[in-house]
Amino acid sequence: MPVARNHMSRDLLTVEPGDRLGEVAQRMVARDVGAVIVLEGEELVGILTERDVLRAVAAGIQDETLVSDHMTRDPETMSPDDTTQHAGVLMIHGGFRHMPLVEDDRVVGMLSIRDLMRVVLDNAAPRGV
Repeated sequence: MPVARNHMSRDLLTVEPGDRLGEVAQRMVARDVGAVIVLEGEELVGILTERDVLRAVAAGIQDETLVSDHMTRDPETMSPDDTTQHAGVLMIHGGFRHMPLVEDDRVVGMLSIRDLMRVVLDNAAPRGV
């Protein structure tokens, strides 16, 4: 069974809870990412996703709107040595598409539903044709 470590993103965009949401959204677009890790120092305190940004826009984002106003606090996490199958089960049942991977109390990667689809498709592709 494939482990998450072999499929996770390592080049993460991290932000702080006090960052302005509009600026973070621009950084997300520039980096073409659907979620960012929210840290206070080295501690994971949340995740901000495209869905969170969309909800903020619908609520009427202001210049002073902060990441902490709309981030998902204390997101579900797992070890990078857990299986991709376990990640898929957590994401489907939890209704989310991005999961931080934590090792020794540090975020070391992010796994997305797109990463999991690549695993499934790679394993389903015909060989030797």
